[in-house]
Amino acid sequence: MAKIEFNNVTLRYPIYGSHGMSLRSHLMRVATGGNIEQDSRTTVITALKDVSFTLNDGDAVGLIGHNGAGKSTLLRTMAGIYPPSSGKVVRQGKTATVFEIGAGLDPELSGYDNIIHLGMMMGLNYSEAKALTPDIEDFTELGDFLQLPIRTYSSGMTMRLMFAVATAVTPEILLLDEMFSTGDAGFQEKSQARIRKIIDSAKIFVFASHDMNLIQKNCNRILRLEHGQLIDL
Repeated sequence: MAKIEFNNVTLRYPIYGSHGMSLRSHLMRVATGGNIEQDSRTTVITALKDVSFTLNDGDAVGLIGHNGAGKSTLLRTMAGIYPPSSGKVVRQGKTATVFEIGAGLDPELSGYDNIIHLGMMMGLNYSEAKALTPDIEDFTELGDFLQLPIRTYSSGMTMRLMFAVATAVTPEILLLDEMFSTGDAGFQEKSQARIRKIIDSAKIFVFASHDMNLIQKNCNRILRLEHGQLIDL
């Protein structure tokens, strides 16, 4: 049984002094839209505020909101990448994620080596990760490019590989951030078919997007964020 439960979760980023400017830029990129408090020495961004919900088996969730509403931050908190400042997050089930391009990849390793690398990051052992290769070869259609370092890939090729690995073994929980907008029409169609197969397996799927057509086609619930607060279920 898969489950994600948030109980009054708040996530705040303190940024200290002028030495934090580069960090501030990064945090503003991923968490803008939250409340920003500032005194003479410290800037604090409240990216999520008192967020509560429960997701169970069979929930296919569309996560919507304006740019900077906190969707990406919420996904990363669901995944356990960001620990909450207060409140409690409960996650039960093997989780796969597809977030920003290149996340978790080693640019100096080949596509084949990164299949193993990403598979093992998902909790598979070496043999299990190796066994994913034929399916990923077929799905990505990258051919001989899989022998080359990831640094030689275009953004579309990189996302094909990341998506194929994340979905090669049906996870109990799949978290995606604006996935279907990447790639040509043929790849988007393949991706959607693969996602529908995962959704049909009655596990949890959470998809952040601005495309309401995709949300309506693939999701049975909607969570709406505004300035880091959940305002609609």
